[in-house]
Amino acid sequence: MKINLITLIFSLFVSQLIGQSTISGSLIDGEGAAISFANVVLYNSAADVMLKVESTDMDGKFQFRNIEDGAYYLESSYIGFDDTKKEFKIDDADIDLGQISMIVSSVMLETAVVKARRAMVEVKPDRTVFNVEGTINSAGDNGLGLLRKAPGVLVDNNNNISVLSRSGVMIYIDGKKLPLSGDDLTAYLENLPAEQIDRMDIITNPGAKYEAQGNAGIIDIRLKRDKSHGANGSISGSLSQGKHLRGNLSLSGNYRNKVVSTFGTIGYNKGTRIHDMSFINFQNDLILDETQKFNNKVSGINYRLGSDFFIAKNHTVGFAISGQTNPGTSTNENIINISKSSSANQIDSVLVAGNNAIKDRDQNTYNVNYAFDNKKQTINFDLDYGKFKNSSEYIQPNQYYNNDRTQLLTESIAEYDTPVDIEIYTAKLDFETKFLGGKLGLGTKLSKVATDNTFLFYDVIDNDRIRDDRRSNRFFYDEKVYAGYINYSGSINKKWSYTTGLRSETTDATGDLQAFLQELQEDPVLFNYTKFFPSAGLTWNLARNKVLSLNYGRRINRPDYNVLNPFRVQQSELSFRKGNAFLNPEIVNNIELGYTLNYKYNFKVSYSKTTDQITRLIAPDEDDPRAGFITWANLAEQTIYGFNVSAPFGVTDWWNVFANFSAGYLNNQADYGDGAIVDVQALTYTLFQQSTFTLPKGFTGEISGYYSGPGVWGGVFKYDPTWSLNLGLQKKFFNDMMNVKLSANDIFFQSGWEGVSEFNGLVGEGMGSWDSRRVSLSMSYNFGNSNVKSRKRKTGLDNESKRVGKD
Repeated sequence: MKINLITLIFSLFVSQLIGQSTISGSLIDGEGAAISFANVVLYNSAADVMLKVESTDMDGKFQFRNIEDGAYYLESSYIGFDDTKKEFKIDDADIDLGQISMIVSSVMLETAVVKARRAMVEVKPDRTVFNVEGTINSAGDNGLGLLRKAPGVLVDNNNNISVLSRSGVMIYIDGKKLPLSGDDLTAYLENLPAEQIDRMDIITNPGAKYEAQGNAGIIDIRLKRDKSHGANGSISGSLSQGKHLRGNLSLSGNYRNKVVSTFGTIGYNKGTRIHDMSFINFQNDLILDETQKFNNKVSGINYRLGSDFFIAKNHTVGFAISGQTNPGTSTNENIINISKSSSANQIDSVLVAGNNAIKDRDQNTYNVNYAFDNKKQTINFDLDYGKFKNSSEYIQPNQYYNNDRTQLLTESIAEYDTPVDIEIYTAKLDFETKFLGGKLGLGTKLSKVATDNTFLFYDVIDNDRIRDDRRSNRFFYDEKVYAGYINYSGSINKKWSYTTGLRSETTDATGDLQAFLQELQEDPVLFNYTKFFPSAGLTWNLARNKVLSLNYGRRINRPDYNVLNPFRVQQSELSFRKGNAFLNPEIVNNIELGYTLNYKYNFKVSYSKTTDQITRLIAPDEDDPRAGFITWANLAEQTIYGFNVSAPFGVTDWWNVFANFSAGYLNNQADYGDGAIVDVQALTYTLFQQSTFTLPKGFTGEISGYYSGPGVWGGVFKYDPTWSLNLGLQKKFFNDMMNVKLSANDIFFQSGWEGVSEFNGLVGEGMGSWDSRRVSLSMSYNFGNSNVKSRKRKTGLDNESKRVGKD
């Protein structure tokens, strides 16, 4: 079977149809100058179906290869110009359309889009768009892996995500905030195949219409949706081999007529994910040399289903449900060699702690939506409900041996269960209308979140489980947020435009830790505050191809629900993490100045000031001098100065490049008393590039990668440089209905991490890696009408997103 499959794949790659032609031409403006990086779309005239999309090179030239005989037409589009259309026929010969002139548009456009190729990156004044769907090196990858490759995005050793050196990024799916964080967010993204993702919108300074949650802004992952009337579908799958095999399979379909539009997707993935980590901690005159090997076996199903009913002209009612079930098992082999600082080369004892877990994550969301749009006014109303049920059962033997592990000294066995139930209710209303020559927006949102976190700790003695009520508890967190906003955008004249807004959010929350022993009971932690979040933007069109923009925004980052729970989760008796019920929300003020040249070269400088920055800290345990733990705390302040530049360019007519360089200077400050001081500065930078090659016989090649300089994770962990290089090859068949991709990721295995942390008397040196060097084969096949169009809409379950399950 494997031989037949391989034979089929290679047969498709090498077999070519005889008699296919090449279409070429170029785009120029009214003065005869070349128009670079314009979109050129080829349509079949008879079926009125889009066949291929290309973009012009630096000289304005374009080319379509392997086109069969028939009648076609081209549509060309570019910012600042009217769209053009050119019809022609092919009759067994190459055709040169010559120079196609585009006329300057008389309509002032609101945004400038720089687009080298659909497979790469678009840079807009308010966001950067990472187009995933056509990216060859996305084959066999998943949502988390693609975030590692996105320009300006950094994923640290704990899978925390930052943009422009700022942490506190909110993850959205199709405009809906994802209510997950920590291990739960990682599991969700790893269970989301790249084949289901269309693009990622990276919004660093959202306006008042967006929820104020998220210091670094929003990454909105847009899943694939199709266009126009009719029915279509696609089936895709991939196999990826590193140290372990992973695979996924997904099926999607769409149907639309004048009355209803329906879409659905279901996906399945299975595989093994590993992560190796080692730390050497120096604390209390002891040296603890720790290694951890994580092995997670996962299999998951994700689904989306929805319909829109066009009940009357301008009126639409719809519903959508989505979910994911993600059961799995994990093992963690934790070994700690313990020695004294005075005799570093002599091991005193060895702790071996196996940590085996059975985990089950079930997440379901439901949305009902009403929309009105008469081109002058829009109304959008959402009701949402989300249910997130996660359970984990751990067994952890702690065995102490002598220095050469030939004699068992002591043993203790622990088991603990950590079920988490979270329910989210939201109602959201948005209204937008033309007003005084501009656009006025008003809206409100109400949300309620109820979390129930149980932590049951057991000592296992003679195979009997005995609950330790001193270490067990139940934590309830109830949060209500009442929000309202107003924003307005307009133009002063043809050169100057602006946007301004104000959002208000009142938070009423209670954290109630229920101890199992009365003497350990504490009073509930109460939060009640109102915050205002202004935003403003100013755009100056200096000339037709030069745009200057200035944006300001104030945002908030509330603690994740589970981070507030102070229960103790341990990797071993000497290594654990715990939450902090007294965390304050962090407040950030962001300013960004951007400049766009020729609609393709983009420059941005930014300033960010955060008070009460929520961050991870590693510290020694007060009760056991050998133990250390990870917890969360508020830094007094964090200041970041940032710079970013992006540029698409063509090296030749067959080689196009997108390059992005970002840099930031970070300053973390905090004083917790008794010598526990944070005073950390770092200059960090990241270079990302993606090269696309048009090869003979209809092949497309891709080389992408990044180099990230030194920087800081969390409050005090200083990391060393890391980098990755990826290769890809793509070929399409059957009039582009079938797409085959072959990719190799992190071929030099350099995307791991290494660094040092120093805080409150604990110095730790660590390094880690995961199964990042992989070869992947991906195949997808589209059937039916390739232009079925589904209504793009957001749901209201936004603000409660990335805050579930932070560990």
